[in-house]
Amino acid sequence: MAFSRLLPAAPALAAAMWPVLPTVLLGTVCMLLMIGLGIVFPDLGTGYTAAGIVAVTVAAAYGSHVRLQRERTLFQVRLVADAAQQVVLGPMPRRFGDVEIESLYLAAAAEARIGGDFYEVVDTQYGVRLLIGDVRGKGLPAVGQAAAMVNCFREAAHDEAGLGCVARRLEASSTRHGVASPPEDLMERFATALLVEIPHGAGRIGILNCGHPPPLLLNRGELRVLEPTAPSPLLNLADLIGDGYSIDTFPFAPGDHLLLFTDGVTEARNRDGEFFPLADWLRGQNPARPRELLDRLHRDLLRYSGGVLDDDIAALAVQLVPAAAERPPDER
Repeated sequence: MAFSRLLPAAPALAAAMWPVLPTVLLGTVCMLLMIGLGIVFPDLGTGYTAAGIVAVTVAAAYGSHVRLQRERTLFQVRLVADAAQQVVLGPMPRRFGDVEIESLYLAAAAEARIGGDFYEVVDTQYGVRLLIGDVRGKGLPAVGQAAAMVNCFREAAHDEAGLGCVARRLEASSTRHGVASPPEDLMERFATALLVEIPHGAGRIGILNCGHPPPLLLNRGELRVLEPTAPSPLLNLADLIGDGYSIDTFPFAPGDHLLLFTDGVTEARNRDGEFFPLADWLRGQNPARPRELLDRLHRDLLRYSGGVLDDDIAALAVQLVPAAAERPPDER
């Protein structure tokens, strides 16, 4: 009696894992088995149970068909998202001469590949130039503006001699991209950005900060917050507050670790609502390589937030590696 009542559940469970045809075949086997049990045990109520198996099998087959369609749609969406990610966050070389760079990107949405955070690194005649930024908002409009910023930077970084000129190119690109937005949304379509220039062999870095969280410099256990001496306008707001860009210069020695990040890192919260203490966390680190630093940051961020992120996270770790004579043999 108990076994016969469980037979209708078999095709229902199969629909969650199997295609339509195997689900129907399993339902048919269950119905034949029920008929056989009814012959041996006439008091089982074979007719009602067999009818239930047929009804459940039909519903399970339809559910399996719908599930497969949704899986195909999700697969296509992921292909499009992966293609978009290659445009916004394409593969980045890990080494530019004596500069080693690693990247980290975590999307807040579980199924998302990209968001409004962006970064890019290019090697130019003026040195290695880095861009990291965050577009206000979410969804496709934020992704579109992030793509516009990255594509503009890839060209401007090679063409313009100064970071201020690169920032003006980014501002112009952001303004043109925002023209398609409704007038009431123009004030909301801004982005923060941080531009960094590492001249080859100069032992220093130049930083232009457009309203972005200041980077952190770790030098032999000592942490320095690289705050701008004068604010530069956020992208897409220069027409309102002026386009005066300020570039600050800081020493950058071999072995130093430079961490660039978006506000999703410092705004990650624990269960008590407390923000992630990035500066204190970085003081306790002594990484040998940028990849090691970002792997630790990734692990500790997820542990601190309980695996739940409220915002996208992007980070770049930069290190000026020692001279070839001082490197380990396997890196020469």
